[in-house]
This record gives sequence, structure tokens and C-alpha cells, in this order.
Amino acid sequence: MSFDPNAYGGEVAAILALDGAGERLMPLAAAECSCAEARALLKAAAPNLLFPQARAPEAAMAGLYLYFSCWNEAHETAQDIHTPEGSYWHAMVHRQEPDDGNSAYWFRQVGIHPIFPALAQAAVERTWDPQAFIALCARARSLPGSELERKALHLQRTEWQLLFDFCAAQVTP
Repeated sequence: MSFDPNAYGGEVAAILALDGAGERLMPLAAAECSCAEARALLKAAAPNLLFPQARAPEAAMAGLYLYFSCWNEAHETAQDIHTPEGSYWHAMVHRQEPDDGNSAYWFRQVGIHPIFPALAQAAVERTWDPQAFIALCARARSLPGSELERKALHLQRTEWQLLFDFCAAQVTP
């Protein structure tokens, strides 16, 4: 997948540029927020202004918080979004907590998401199974520095990029 942070506007691109421009490998387990400046900018931003004409501005905001490992803010934002995208971010937050059972619950609330075919292609699988990915991440966390961890980190980044793009991309009326 080719990820272009400029596709979401200059302000979002500038925020993402504070840590990897959308290419950061987020940890598989909750960590400290990676950028205090990004956290402050996000707290001061209104989702509808940051993501005008986006499919799901609040969900995109949850994704930005998660990208920077601002776990509490990502969780608080995602849990208040009662859509498949809100449930998806909520599931990802709990997968990183790690609370695999809670993550599995929220992925069941998502159902079949439109990003699954692209994720399956990235994973070189016939279908995308979020429950299997929860288990893969759990195994990978126990093997730091392994090829399995590398695979999980890269798939998680692809998952983030696809879901963020789905939420933040402008929709035409």
C-alpha cells in the first residue's frame, strides 16, 4: 500500500510528520505516547475541522491518537463512536493494551469491514481474520526481535493505514 499523508490535508500531514509520517511501526503493546507535541495538537483540534468532508472524522481522530500510541485518548475517542469504524479502532486499542478478549469482542462488533480484502492481500491470505491476527500479535509480543514480531508490526501498520484512509478520506456528496 502506498500511504500519502498529504492526501488528508496539510494540517494532518504536519501532525503525522512529527513521528514517521504515517509509516511508524506502532508497538504491539501499549506504550507511552510517542510525541507530546502531536498529543497536544490533537487535543486542541476539532475532528470536523481537521477532517472536513471525511467519511468518519471522529474515527480518524481515534486513529491518529492510536498512531502516536496515546492509548487513553485513543480509547476514550473510539469507545464513543458507535459505528463499525469506532468498533474497529476500539478493537485495535484493546489488542495493543493487550486485552485480547476485549479486542475480540470489539472485532465481532465490526463484522466484515471493507478494508478486509486489502488486508488479506497484504497478509498474503485468502481472507482477513481479525481474531487470528489478535493471536498472532499475542505470540509476536512474546518473541521480541523475531520475524513473527516484524510481520505483526508491518501488518498492524498496514491495517492502521487502510482504516485511517477509509475514515479520513474525503467523500464527495
